[in-house]
Amino acid sequence: MSPDVDLTVPLPGPHPVRTAFLGLDHRLFEAVAARHWPGGDRVLPRLSRSANHGVLWFAAAAALAASRTPRARRAAVRGLASLGVASLTINTLGKRSVRRPRPVLDPVPLVRQLKRQPITTSFPSGHAASAAAFATGVALESPAWGAAVAPVAAAVAASRVYTGVHFPSDVLAGAALGVGAAFAVRGLVPTRAQLIPPARPVAEVPALSGGEGLVMVANLGSGTSERVRALCDALPLAEVIEAEPADVQGELEKAAGRARVLGVCGGDGTVNAAASVALRHGLPLAVLPGGTLNHFAYDLGVEDVRVLCRALERGEGVRVDVGRFTSGRLNGIFLNTFSLGVYPELVRERERFSHRIGGWPAGVLAAVRVLRADRHPLRAEVGGRTRPLWLLFAGNGTYHRMGLAPGRRLDLADGRLDVRVVHGGSRPALRLLSAAFAGPLTRSPAHAAVRVGRLRLAGVAPGTLLAYDGEVTETEGDVTVEKLPEALTVYRPLT
Repeated sequence: MSPDVDLTVPLPGPHPVRTAFLGLDHRLFEAVAARHWPGGDRVLPRLSRSANHGVLWFAAAAALAASRTPRARRAAVRGLASLGVASLTINTLGKRSVRRPRPVLDPVPLVRQLKRQPITTSFPSGHAASAAAFATGVALESPAWGAAVAPVAAAVAASRVYTGVHFPSDVLAGAALGVGAAFAVRGLVPTRAQLIPPARPVAEVPALSGGEGLVMVANLGSGTSERVRALCDALPLAEVIEAEPADVQGELEKAAGRARVLGVCGGDGTVNAAASVALRHGLPLAVLPGGTLNHFAYDLGVEDVRVLCRALERGEGVRVDVGRFTSGRLNGIFLNTFSLGVYPELVRERERFSHRIGGWPAGVLAAVRVLRADRHPLRAEVGGRTRPLWLLFAGNGTYHRMGLAPGRRLDLADGRLDVRVVHGGSRPALRLLSAAFAGPLTRSPAHAAVRVGRLRLAGVAPGTLLAYDGEVTETEGDVTVEKLPEALTVYRPLT
């Protein structure tokens, strides 16, 4: 292993500003070495060692993820991603750009010194960079969790000077680099707060003090018990009904007969059923995410009980678009997506195996079976021409790709269907992947995309599978898809 400090390199010539800065840096280091912090001799060296190789931050990320809240999990992932970028920058550029020797340990009491001294160059501090990157990344996604992590990160950074392995300027430079890494990650993958749609058009909804007038139906099959308990604590006057999946539809209908506001806690399929009931009865809808996928609630900006309760008690809501489809006597609505072709086939295949081998293995097996099938799952007349299609997707609102993040909707009342088509042909997997990575309005021999208010598909064979908000059914022939602009009133905070 080659040394990081080459003692044969000639020292730079005199420079008054640099000399004054380095002198100040040495004096600050010696002042810290001479100062005794109560408890520091016992705690800070241990804390510094625990941050070696990022072990402390991986443990912190695991603790955040164990909280089971979406924001905490995202904060943990963002913190680790920021740490990774900071560490890569330090090891490839930082340590090799300024080859500064470590401080002399003479002024540092022996009890503080680390048992194993680092052998890399001193500038900048990798520990400080990792600590600042992780804490900043967490704070950008969740300020509350960031405030909890920040004192630990600051203590790790301070420990590097206190134990004598870095000068103060090394720590400050490392911390600045770590903060920059976290913001660079945010530029590539925006935080949830950056993707929340505007709170418009504003709707007049009743303010429910203590939740009086709210009837919330929770799908027990979505694992909602914990959130329901939190809702009952926050809104003691609300009526909460926990129902088995088969009973959810009936309970929603009964609840609509006595509610001022209809509430639902569950995944996208459960929310779709509640939205249908709310539309028929002319009721505002309160959505509490509780399933595996909660695209509508998250795109709306409602992630947890706290956010929803604030909107309910303040009487804050908006109107959003609803998608509607008809095929013969079949009709329904969708809040997120409608699709024909590969996706409904994949869902059907997955359901055949999921109870035997589990969800993820069943999904992989289903994808292999569907994509290797020697037939196109869909034929339809589009633009006056009948053609084979691998996939037809219609989103309720325009789906955007923000940096490297997956598609999100920034406007739930734009009056448009986001229609994507993957044409038939060979190599379906390659065609689907190219469509997934393409922009929202690209056109190519493999795929196309348009934004329209209404879509009619002729020549669709009866019995063709159709998926909407994760539910699957069969068409009865030609299909019409259209928008119902600002048809549904939902609660969400306006700020």
